[in-house]
Amino acid sequence: MFDLLAASAASFDVEAATRAYLDTLQGPARAKSDAYFEGGYWLILFGTVVGVLIDWLILRFRMAKAFRDLGERWFKRRFGVTWLTALLYLVVGAVLALPWSIYTGYWREKQYDLLDLGFGAWLGEQMIGFAISLVIGPIIVAIIYAVIARAPRSWWVWGTGVTGVFLFVLGMLAPVFLSPLFNEYTEMEEGPLRDRIVAMAQAHDVPADNIYVFDQSKQHKRISANVSGFGPTIRISLNDNLLERTSEEEIVAVMGHELGHYKLNHGLTRTLMMLAVIGLGLFLVSILAPKLIARKGADWGVKDVADPASIPVLSLLLSIYFMLATPLFNNITRVQENEADAFGLEAAQEPDGFARAAMRLSEYRKLEPGDLEEFIFFTHPSGENRVRRSMQWKADNVENPQIETPPEGYLDAK
Repeated sequence: MFDLLAASAASFDVEAATRAYLDTLQGPARAKSDAYFEGGYWLILFGTVVGVLIDWLILRFRMAKAFRDLGERWFKRRFGVTWLTALLYLVVGAVLALPWSIYTGYWREKQYDLLDLGFGAWLGEQMIGFAISLVIGPIIVAIIYAVIARAPRSWWVWGTGVTGVFLFVLGMLAPVFLSPLFNEYTEMEEGPLRDRIVAMAQAHDVPADNIYVFDQSKQHKRISANVSGFGPTIRISLNDNLLERTSEEEIVAVMGHELGHYKLNHGLTRTLMMLAVIGLGLFLVSILAPKLIARKGADWGVKDVADPASIPVLSLLLSIYFMLATPLFNNITRVQENEADAFGLEAAQEPDGFARAAMRLSEYRKLEPGDLEEFIFFTHPSGENRVRRSMQWKADNVENPQIETPPEGYLDAK
């Protein structure tokens, strides 16, 4: 059998099979996809500039001091003062950032035909998300500032721990309490497709009691699936676009990938690795913030790092750090996506289905980036990477593999 597969692989041209897929995206469609994704590189930079500018304005005009002073009039305890300062900071920051948010989240998405919501519906969803941040954000900030007051030198260590607990709790509760605020989740219907997914999960000892479908078509046309939650809230979800726009082979291939995330425990390990990057950022801020406040604090009305009025100072420094750490965050995710790809190809055994699904993602992801470009900016393997890997798997594992030439226009067929 091995000799037969080896002979088949030798006669199968992986490069030609890969190009057969990649060449189906050409002309204006390819240019549009590249332009959208490449524009996102600049959004990282300009988004940081906008955030830093807003923090600077809040400091320059001593608004943070005014927020803190108001908190001290309303509350006697430090926790309450910090909570109100953070709340007002978030509200004013969101108002100042509104033009940028509208451009990046609405206008630009509409420009590239990647958003189906009208402005009112889009704004409504933004307000829901903002309301959630107002409930959670000030409490987290108040807890971290309590840590700063108690441990002024090592607060970054304890602050990292607080952040980790928050990320874990949020990750566990989000699928059950937050995601349903934006989309309706229903159990996937019984039938041959679900049976095939369940059988694939059982073959790899992955619980598949809860497979949900959510109505993301009301927001956009992108296909998507995910594994979310921790412990009892872990669930596998796929959007209705995946069901309606793709073939059974593509759906099974994508779900094999998602089962890989579950089986490989990516949710927990990704959180821990990202927490390490966040911890490094807090350490650097613990060094830089006191120096910056010593130089400019009197002008801003900021006493020290433990002063709630220093929130914009910490935010400004973290914004710059997170921009510089973009490759770190992206590589954490992309490495796990590569691992899930490999698992999914073995589990689903649908290399052409996975290749077609990867091509559909080219609606909004650049298909053939350079190596450095992919390393810095891509949270997932590029479409070229995924298609080539699928074709290599086909060459290595399928008896008598044939090059499949996708029909012209299949990407727009559904």
